[in-house]
Amino acid sequence: MTEQVAVIGAGPAGLAAARWLKQRGLRPVLIEAHDGIGGQWDGSNPLSGVWPEMRTNTARITTSFSDLDYPADVAVFPRNQEVLAYLRRYAQMFGLLDGARLGSRLQALDQVPGGYRLRLESRDGIEEITVPRVVIASGRYNKPNIPAIPGLAGFTGELGARHAFHYKSPEAFRGKRVVVAGGSISALEIASDLAMLGSRAVVLSQRRQRYVMPKMVRGVPLEYYAFTRGGALMRDHATAEELDRAQQDFVLAYGGDPARYGAPKPHPDIRKAGFTGSQHYLNLVAENRLAVRPWIARVQGQTVTFTDGSAVEADAIIIGTGFDLNLPFLSPEIARTLQADAKGLCIADFTFHPDLPGLALMGLWPQQGPYPVPLEQQARYIAYAWSGAIPAPSRARLEAGLAACTAEAQFGDYRDQNEMALRFARLCGTDPAGVGDAALQRMLAASATTAIMFRMTGPDALPDAVERFRAQFHRFGPALDAAAETALAS
Repeated sequence: MTEQVAVIGAGPAGLAAARWLKQRGLRPVLIEAHDGIGGQWDGSNPLSGVWPEMRTNTARITTSFSDLDYPADVAVFPRNQEVLAYLRRYAQMFGLLDGARLGSRLQALDQVPGGYRLRLESRDGIEEITVPRVVIASGRYNKPNIPAIPGLAGFTGELGARHAFHYKSPEAFRGKRVVVAGGSISALEIASDLAMLGSRAVVLSQRRQRYVMPKMVRGVPLEYYAFTRGGALMRDHATAEELDRAQQDFVLAYGGDPARYGAPKPHPDIRKAGFTGSQHYLNLVAENRLAVRPWIARVQGQTVTFTDGSAVEADAIIIGTGFDLNLPFLSPEIARTLQADAKGLCIADFTFHPDLPGLALMGLWPQQGPYPVPLEQQARYIAYAWSGAIPAPSRARLEAGLAACTAEAQFGDYRDQNEMALRFARLCGTDPAGVGDAALQRMLAASATTAIMFRMTGPDALPDAVERFRAQFHRFGPALDAAAETALAS
């Protein structure tokens, strides 16, 4: 009998897991608390933080899987509804809803002899099932983190205080004074939306000024500069100092110094400053349509006072300060084994634990850049290891992975998309190193890290993968020099 695998969550991670488990002869069953698939991308899902006007901040070629492209009329940066439609087509393409348990919330997960016991709650009541294997793919960004701000609970602005996760439309904020707290993508994008769509005044409060990258550079998606395969390969040989220097040069060349726009000066150490993305934020600061202040010191009534002593009157406060890891269904024993806390886990290869055979965790690391490409490679790693397509990692290897997780503080900061995709591709034997000639390898190194490059070799390679990759690069990537173009055409 085909071995059943419970896949917790029917967002991009769960769908990718189910697709590749099914490909390798296992029997995945999607278990999803909401009554539809898509996870964050379904705005009707209570655990979704998208809003109707939201576009992706990542390009379509890195916000997709290798088996399916977006329709030709979808823009470089799709609307959230178009991503949801894409995920629904993907699920239909591979029959992933066969036997799916939609509207079933996982209440408890326990390790038992021979596998795992799941307690599920649905409209029909409580049910327990036992399966030999489980993939946890429930998402990284669904439990808002709200920092301690003196007086925040007593804020009297007419629109109240809310986390960015609960921001749904700029319409309610027209003509209003809004303080947005946070310095990463969501905070910058919401502040930009409000400044451009009719708010009376918008103030961004942040602990530190990050470097800010645009979505596109000279007509090319940023991923072709920020998240290239060549950049991931550089990690194999470069020192930490060389990597920091390269990143510093990169952000200044393509994003610029925020202080030149009128924003605060970032810390000179790129590791302390960090960087994020927003197409409009810096230009809005330069146009004096968006004001920037340091962090909030306290809130008194409608008055928001910042750490530099300045203050504003506000009708609303939106907190864009990230999320805590949210795995409330883990038994205390499993949670202790994984060392699960609000920020991360202790697991090998971001996936397995030697003391929890048959359990895999997907997509639970914080990441800069789009998730679909790394998720597809991680799903293949899990499916190949469990099906015997590649040797399953030994206990000794997994224990070494736990040590590396701790030593490298793998959940201590954001991981880059290209690093994670290459990491999993190497684990499952789909890294295209050595495929084709030097010209193809040069194009691969210059390319954004897209899913089709990992279908050139290894299990489930596609005969047209190289051709599709080249077409993708010529459509979206940067122009190469004449010599390289001649070599690639030959």
